[in-house]
Amino acid sequence: MTETRNLNDPSLLDHPTLIVAAVCFQAADGRTLPARKRGPSHFMLPGGKLEPGEAPDRAARREIHEEIGIRLEPADLTLLGTWRTDAANEPDTDLVGTVYVAPLRGEPAAAAEIAELRWVRIVDGAAVDGSPLAPLLRERVVPALAERD
Repeated sequence: MTETRNLNDPSLLDHPTLIVAAVCFQAADGRTLPARKRGPSHFMLPGGKLEPGEAPDRAARREIHEEIGIRLEPADLTLLGTWRTDAANEPDTDLVGTVYVAPLRGEPAAAAEIAELRWVRIVDGAAVDGSPLAPLLRERVVPALAERD
C-alpha cells in the first residue's frame, strides 16, 4: 500500500513529484470511467499535468476536453480531494492529484494520448474485470467515493 505523506512536508521538495488534476465520472449503477494512456497498463482517471500557473480545476476541464472530448463548465466540478500517492507509471516518483467528480455530459471518446476508456466496477479497491488501477484511483479516490455515499 502507498505510504501517505503530508503534502506540506518540506523534506519532500526534492522528491520527483507530478502535479495533476483529474475528473471522476460515475454511471448511475456505480461504475467508474477510467482511462489508459498509450503505453502504460494502469487505468487512471482522465486528467493530466497542470501547466505553469494553471489552477487544478482549469487543468481538469482542459484535460478532459483534450483527452475524451467532453466540455465541462466550472460549476460541473465538485472537489473530491487532493492526495499524494506513488505515480503509477514512473518509478520513484510521487503524484499529487486533485480529483473532482462531475456529471458526464455527452459521449466520451478516447483522444490525444488516451488509448482506451473503460467503464469498470470497483470493489474493495480492485476492478472487477481485473483492469490494473493506478494508486491514486485505487487507494484514495475509491475510499473517498465510498465515504460520500
